[in-house]
Amino acid sequence: MAERIYPSAKPASNGTVTTNGGAANPSFPATKAQLYGATRPTYRPQPHHRRSRCRCCCRFLYWFLLTLLVLLLIIGVAGVIFYLIYRPHRPSFTVTSLKLSYLNLTSSSSTLDSKLDISVTARNPNKNIAFIYQPTSISILSDGVDIGDGTIPSFEHGKKNTTVLKATVSSSKQTVDDEGAGKLKARMRSKSGLPLEVNLKTKVTAKMGSLKTPKVGIRVSCDGIRVSLPSGKKPATASTSNAKCKVDVRFKIWKWTLG
Repeated sequence: MAERIYPSAKPASNGTVTTNGGAANPSFPATKAQLYGATRPTYRPQPHHRRSRCRCCCRFLYWFLLTLLVLLLIIGVAGVIFYLIYRPHRPSFTVTSLKLSYLNLTSSSSTLDSKLDISVTARNPNKNIAFIYQPTSISILSDGVDIGDGTIPSFEHGKKNTTVLKATVSSSKQTVDDEGAGKLKARMRSKSGLPLEVNLKTKVTAKMGSLKTPKVGIRVSCDGIRVSLPSGKKPATASTSNAKCKVDVRFKIWKWTLG
C-alpha cells in the first residue's frame, strides 16, 4: 500500500503559536512594551505620614511631661521655702461657753423653737501669718437634729492673737421629722442632758505682709458638749470641759474638693 505524505502545519499568520491547551504564547523576540511590563517593579507607597504623626505625638508628650515635672519641682521648692520662712499652723477653736435659754418641741406638729448663746475662742498660733475670716455660719445639732442656726460676722484674726467669738443660735417653728422628733424627745427626758455638736463653716484668707492667699474653705466640728433643759427663766449652762474641736481645711480645685 502506498504511503501518503501530509503537508506540515502552517504557521499562524499573527506571529503566535497555539499550544495544546489553546493559549497563545507571545512571539519571540518580545516587544519593548512586553519586556517593560514584565520587569517593571510594583510600587508600594510608604506610610511617611503615620511615622511623622507618631513622632510629633511622642515629642509633644515628652515636652509636656518634662514641663510638668519642672513645674512640680518649682512648686515643691517654693513650698519648702515658704514653710521654712513662715512655719504655718492651723488656727484652733474651743467652745468656751454655751447657754440654753429655751428648747420647745410641740408634740402635735413636731415644730421646734430654741435659743442658745455660745462663745467660741479662736487662737492664731502663727507669728508671721494673719487670717481674714468671711461671715461664719454656725449650727448646733443634737443626735443629728438641727436645733438652731446663727451667723458670726467677718473678722480679722491677727498674728499670735486670741479672739472670742459670740453668737446667738436659734430656731423658730422649725419642722422636725418623726424620727428626729422621737430622738429629741427621748434626750429631753434623759437626766444626762442633751448631747450637742457645734459646727462652724466659713472661708478664710491668709495674710503675710502684702501677700494674700486665695480664699480657702474651713470647717470646725466640736463635740463632747452636754446641756440640761432650763428650769424657769434662767438659762441652763452647758458642760464644755470635755469639748473637742476638729479643724478641717478644704481646698477646692475646679470641681474637686480636697480636705
